[in-house]
Amino acid sequence: MPTGQDDFAAVVATVRSMYGEGFIPLHRPVFEGHERQYLVECIDSNFVSSVGARVTEFEERVAAFTGARFAVATVNGTAALHMALHVAGVGPGDEVITQALTFVATCNAIRYGGAQPVFVDVDQDTLGMGPQALRRFLETHARRRGGECYNRVTGRRLAACVPMHTFGHPCRIREIVALCDEYGIAVVEDAAESLGSWVGERHTGTFGRLGTLSFNGNKVITTGGGGMIITDDEALAHRARHVTTTAKQPHAYEYVHDEVGYNYRLPNLNAALGCAQMERLPEMLAAKREVARGYAAFCEGRDWHFVNEPEGARSNFWFNAFVLGSMDERDAFLEYTNAQGVMTRPAWRLMHRLEMFKDCQHDGLEHARWLEERLVNLPSSVPDGALPPVDTHTS
Repeated sequence: MPTGQDDFAAVVATVRSMYGEGFIPLHRPVFEGHERQYLVECIDSNFVSSVGARVTEFEERVAAFTGARFAVATVNGTAALHMALHVAGVGPGDEVITQALTFVATCNAIRYGGAQPVFVDVDQDTLGMGPQALRRFLETHARRRGGECYNRVTGRRLAACVPMHTFGHPCRIREIVALCDEYGIAVVEDAAESLGSWVGERHTGTFGRLGTLSFNGNKVITTGGGGMIITDDEALAHRARHVTTTAKQPHAYEYVHDEVGYNYRLPNLNAALGCAQMERLPEMLAAKREVARGYAAFCEGRDWHFVNEPEGARSNFWFNAFVLGSMDERDAFLEYTNAQGVMTRPAWRLMHRLEMFKDCQHDGLEHARWLEERLVNLPSSVPDGALPPVDTHTS
């Protein structure tokens, strides 16, 4: 297993061959289309908040791209997941099965609704929730009662399961949904990182009852902030749209709200950015795939492992990743590359090791712990000049 600075220097050279000199971030937004034009048009229209034509257009573009029947735009991906769990029926005192190898927003959204995360292990190849780990947990701890599922240990209802498509690599979502169907557990996909990722011919986020996307500044496309709930269930989509718009009943001038709602709708300004970004999404995905090919080629003949797309799936390669030989090697790699102006990072600290989730039930998390000690992310932006020019005076 390579451990010397020569190997680390070769990584830096590979990164700079793609991105050039100067500081190289993990991921930066690319605004090379109609973003400025659409923003100015939005400002001129005076519709800059959550009521505006671009919000609807953005929802329609995302729904068409992912193949979902409905899309509901929100202020960020965390709000989308919070509301998806809410309309799926998750409430105070419930439990939600998820993975510890994830960004903290996954677990924060669970807690916002008063529920408790329960962690099962991931697969080493997909980095996402493992169906075998999920099956072991359910066979050991789950029991059906009155058409619902409960945790034998805690007595709480297992209301939902939230698998996450880590770094844009699809997890084994078909198997996860089939398992949860056996136990009557709703699946809400955290597809925040996987816009442009597919399992066969089906987009991530469309396998469960609902899925959620993120358009944060470091995502494949960005609206500055922003998220989306996608679903094929018309009733769930209608309810999500209602509760994210302060639960206001439609009326020309009266303000009547029929439940506690949330001010979570995406502003028109952000949606204008999103519409322009969606126009370039296929080209961005193609450019990011070329970056991934470069990293995969670098690993050929080396003991380092490049995290590639799973068999039968197509990844968006949002964040590229290497798996190194040990935590010591990982730390040395991170120190060297960042000192050279090439931003790299480890995987997130596992959720059960954070203070607010330290008491959550888990299954030992063998694979997640192994990955936490070895995985590093590398710069994964669309390189300068990788996208063909567009006529910025037409739409």
